[in-house]
Amino acid sequence: MSSLRPFHPLDLLRLNLANLDVLTENYEISFYLSYLAKWPTLMSVMESSQGKIMGYIMGKAEGSAKDWHGHVTAVTVAPDYRRLGLAKTMMDELERVTTSVYNGYFVDLYVRVSNEIAIRMYEGMGYSVYRTVVEYYSSSIGGGGGGGGGNEGGDEDAYDMRKPMRRDKHRKSVRENGREVKVFPHEVW
Repeated sequence: MSSLRPFHPLDLLRLNLANLDVLTENYEISFYLSYLAKWPTLMSVMESSQGKIMGYIMGKAEGSAKDWHGHVTAVTVAPDYRRLGLAKTMMDELERVTTSVYNGYFVDLYVRVSNEIAIRMYEGMGYSVYRTVVEYYSSSIGGGGGGGGGNEGGDEDAYDMRKPMRRDKHRKSVRENGREVKVFPHEVW
């Protein structure tokens, strides 16, 4: 049994189970706290009935005008709790908050092009590739973003994946053949 609840600052002392994984981006405590201060409704944890953190999600609201959206900075599930639908539950909550609190047009995230399991999972949730960000995970710029992981393999491209929310009635935040559209990190920041 698990429950989804809001992220609490003391959870930062209990993330090891979820963060000790090569596919999980690790941040400094100040980074987590800045998100928690600015976007508390876009941070949640999945907790077991024994009080263990099984996973967490952190996001933010950003952009302007028709580009106003929710962004998944990190979503991770501890290895022992994968394939139970926990990531989908957390993503559903972030999407709900993006729509009901922030009135965003879409939710986006970045994922390594080599992370085929995550890409299939996101596609199953209705996300599609909007563009390929060349060398997003770069040892030269320190890149990094949600769903990507560390930088053990050097430079790697990322897919910018998006899912339109109900405010985007005409689905202008998504496109066909997004894998073919290539941009560089400085063009998306």
